[in-house]
Parts: sequence; structure tokens; C-alpha cells
Amino acid sequence: MTTNIADFIRNILLTIRSWFFRFIPKQSYLYMACGGLNLAFDMFLFFIAYHFVFFGHNFETPFYTFSPHIAAFLLAFIITTPTGFFLSRYVVWTNSSVRGRHQLISYIGVVILCTILNIGFLKLLVEQFHFYPLPSKIITSVLVVTISYILQRFYTFKVHEIKEIM
Repeated sequence: MTTNIADFIRNILLTIRSWFFRFIPKQSYLYMACGGLNLAFDMFLFFIAYHFVFFGHNFETPFYTFSPHIAAFLLAFIITTPTGFFLSRYVVWTNSSVRGRHQLISYIGVVILCTILNIGFLKLLVEQFHFYPLPSKIITSVLVVTISYILQRFYTFKVHEIKEIM
């Protein structure tokens, strides 16, 4: 079933690519399209969480008080991380020679790094530079997505070239 859903998504995206984006290499397009879909989903969840779950107020736990933008980020993150891995593994990087378990471990490592960067940039932009939360999230996402692409392509889902023995 997983591969059926992935194949369906991949076919739709490749059809759209053939209509409008032939000039973009297929793998780069798939990464941008899946990343864009997941990012839009993340932004939507961030907006809903910030305004309708946390109501723009701090979220207090017995151990720590989260500012509303960080709480909204974490809630969206918990939901979009699995969707991002699914899209990366089964739609974008289908030719990876890295084993699934290693992909997951590497993906989690990259996600942890990106989480630290997300929180750091959000805190810097919102709390230090006093930008609004949603534009700050957009700026942060552009920076972090660029770093993530490089790490996913050359680390998590890399393709080992098999050298011919003569």
C-alpha cells in the first residue's frame, strides 16, 4: 500500500513536471515538489497551532514554558517529520543505495540538526529582531530547506556508484 500511494504521488508530480518544468532535473524537481508540499503543510499546521491551539500565548508544562511560536513549530514538526520521510524515501530518492534502516537513522540526524537550526533562527528572528512569527518561519524554512537538501542528497539518500572491475 505504501508504494501504491508513493507511486500515485510520484506519477502526479512527474505529469506536472512534463507539462511545466521539463527544464528542472527530475530528482531536483521531485525534491522541490515534495518538500514544497510538506513545507506548505508545515506552514498551515504552524499557523493553526499558533493561532487556534496556543492562541498566541505561552504553553506551560511542568518542566518548561514554550513561547507560542516554538510550541507551534514543535507541534507542526511532530506531524510533518514522518510525512517528509515518507515522501523522501518513497517518492524522491527511490534510487538510493542506502539501506532503509540507515536512511531512517540518517534522516533523524538531519532532522535533529534542522530542528536546532529552526528553533535557533526562529528565536533570533522573533525574539531578537522582533519579526512577526509567520514571516520568520518562512525565512527560517528557506535557509533550513537549503541545508536539508544538501544533506539529504549527499548523506541520507546518497547513491553509491558501483565501479566496474576490468
